[in-house]
Amino acid sequence: MVIDLDDPKVYRKFDPSNMLGRIAELPLQCRQAWGNALDFPLPPDYSAVDKVVILGMGSSAIGGDLVSSLALEEGALPVLVHRDYGLPPSVDDRTMVIASSYSGNTEETILSFAQALKAPAKKLAITTGGRLKAMAEESGVPVFTYHYVAQPRAAFGYGFFSILGLFHKLGLLTIKSEDAEEAISLLQELAPKLDCGVPLNANLAKQLATRLLGHLVIIYGAGVLSKVALRWKTQFNENSKTWAFSECFPELDHNAVVGYRFPNWLANRVFVLLLRSPSLHPRTQIRYQVTADILTEARVEHEFIDAQGESHLSQIMSAVLLGDYVSYYLAILNQIDPSPVAAIDRLKEKLGKIEI
Repeated sequence: MVIDLDDPKVYRKFDPSNMLGRIAELPLQCRQAWGNALDFPLPPDYSAVDKVVILGMGSSAIGGDLVSSLALEEGALPVLVHRDYGLPPSVDDRTMVIASSYSGNTEETILSFAQALKAPAKKLAITTGGRLKAMAEESGVPVFTYHYVAQPRAAFGYGFFSILGLFHKLGLLTIKSEDAEEAISLLQELAPKLDCGVPLNANLAKQLATRLLGHLVIIYGAGVLSKVALRWKTQFNENSKTWAFSECFPELDHNAVVGYRFPNWLANRVFVLLLRSPSLHPRTQIRYQVTADILTEARVEHEFIDAQGESHLSQIMSAVLLGDYVSYYLAILNQIDPSPVAAIDRLKEKLGKIEI
């Protein structure tokens, strides 16, 4: 069956949960989360920290990754995203520990947060409910809650902009309100151009998905787009149900470029997307082109994807939005519902039956 991305019937057939609608609501999510975070009361001493540790897994952690990228670019305090059990040994009374879990029931985050409750750090929870909310309330820890029924990855705007807004409120990150407004306005401008009603010949997301069909997708990023490349990777995994990997400049130029030769049958089955932004270091910009030349020599298909916007935040968000749409359209081309994640559900069910 050949899928026509300009046929409205295919979306009704393969997207019964309306993942497309959730993606289109990203600007609204960001605006609501930003405003709610600025209004959220926090103890005054929460700004007296010299580092932040964000506990989270999967889609609940990616917002922390992007905040960490912004912190590196803007000279703010270090932000560590902890995707594991336990706590880093550096957690002390000058640390803020933020537990982020959409469901509030993520196993690793719950166990890590339980340990954090015994530590002298400042604590904060971000969730829709579940055990995390109950644990935090029982311990007198502030809980930033939001209400949005969707797959966790489709609530990205709430997870990311809530952290961003709280950091802005506490003076932990030099993001201005104008930066947030620019980013949200850009999303509002871009989303209609990527909607399913825009035909293939004028829709970049549909065009990219069509080119990626049947390929192993690898996403390259750098600077503030390093973790955006990871977001693209995970969206291809979860929405498109396809293999995907991400790597970062300049590190990949010290190893990955040597690996394009073997297995030689793989070259024509791989597609590399190179996420760029105008804010990247000039030497990194050169690396993009030289690496693309090496990919051409290896006969590996590739394409540059240029982020839009003036600020780092706008460049991040414009690239995230495009990746979400591309992964969605690839799911439709794969003739599969983008919403369910059966393998993850099965894994959690099996782990839930095993006690340690």
